[in-house]
Amino acid sequence: MCMTDSLGDMLTRIRNGAKARFEKVDIPFSNMKANVARVLKEEGFIKNYKIVKDKGNTILRIYLKYDESSMSIFNSIKRISKPSRRFYVGHEDIPKVMRGLGIAVLSTSKGIMTGEEARKNAIGGELLCQVW
Repeated sequence: MCMTDSLGDMLTRIRNGAKARFEKVDIPFSNMKANVARVLKEEGFIKNYKIVKDKGNTILRIYLKYDESSMSIFNSIKRISKPSRRFYVGHEDIPKVMRGLGIAVLSTSKGIMTGEEARKNAIGGELLCQVW
């Protein structure tokens, strides 16, 4: 039985691209990945993202962001909930990442959002990843 973790693959491509100081990384498209990219852009961890149609394939192109000294904006991007072990939290149990310096990304009944938004709206969900 082969389980693929497409979100884990996306996070790994972003992490590796940032370490190699790439300008952009291309990832096979899915709505969930596009929504995670939207949250990362809103929170300032990536420059931008774009959905590209290429020879019948749809690609999510993520433009990475660096500071003045060419260091990646984020220190770590970590997958929490995995296909082999899902991790769900109630709104009162959403962790503060690095004492508020990072973000938690959740998949909720109202869509993909940060832990802070989920806490404000009093909804829990699946804790997808943490970025700091």
